[in-house]
Amino acid sequence: MKELNISTAAGVFDACAAGPPDGRPVLLLHGFPQTGLAWRRQIKALAAHGCLVVAPDQRGYSPGVRPRRPGDYRMSLLVDDVVAITEELGWPAFDLAGHDWGGAVAWWTAHAHPGRVRTLTAVSTPHPGALAAALRTDEDQRGRSRYMIDWRETPATEERMLAHDARELRALYAGKVPQDGVEAYVRHLSRPGALTAALNWYRAGRPDGAIGAVEVPTLYVWSTRDSAFGPAPARETERWVDGPYRFETLPGVSHWIPEEAPDTLSRLLLEHLAAHGGHGTAGDAPSADLPKR
Repeated sequence: MKELNISTAAGVFDACAAGPPDGRPVLLLHGFPQTGLAWRRQIKALAAHGCLVVAPDQRGYSPGVRPRRPGDYRMSLLVDDVVAITEELGWPAFDLAGHDWGGAVAWWTAHAHPGRVRTLTAVSTPHPGALAAALRTDEDQRGRSRYMIDWRETPATEERMLAHDARELRALYAGKVPQDGVEAYVRHLSRPGALTAALNWYRAGRPDGAIGAVEVPTLYVWSTRDSAFGPAPARETERWVDGPYRFETLPGVSHWIPEEAPDTLSRLLLEHLAAHGGHGTAGDAPSADLPKR
């Protein structure tokens, strides 16, 4: 795995990458409070099967793209970042996967740019429309989402999270993320302005517009012990995908799927890519080593 610096009009994104230069392009989007390192096991697995994999540190997580205003983290700009990154990489079409907030960005990108997104894999995060419906009707999901109000409305949240050797921040990962990952995330988010930038994703306000059904082949991976997303929006997500759809449930796994169940997720990703080798279609599946661009 190597480090990349990807220059865009918004600034320079840091990223980790692996795989052959002519491999099938795959972009992986991390969530809160992590970095592209969250995908390290999937990067290795996909690269071993001939994919060219890039996992950027997203807006606010990359020091070179860290605006101060919460409004600069609205969804339309996060989607623009995905487009700018892939254009800089020279990818006219690519496979897209996202976890947590990265999953939300992936849903919005697939909806806005179906001609560029070959396949979508959403990890943990339901379709935004399904989540919105659950927040209106499902008390369980409303309870799971209350933490967002605190993180959005309390200016001192980052001070509290970082106090006492980042005890509260560390508690989010406890028992779910490998210790070397925990230390890397805490070190990264303890740098001046980094955690505030990450929390600005919650403080940016509502998306600019509504999102409809997604047309690209979609894999949605949800886990039964996810503290943030309950079964109601997970089940509802199927109604928001018009293309080929696969829903996988991981029993006994928490919200941190890429690191808690890395081998299972890597297998599901590879199966999804193999099933949808052609751009935006279910046909033309590539050979088992998945080198097709």
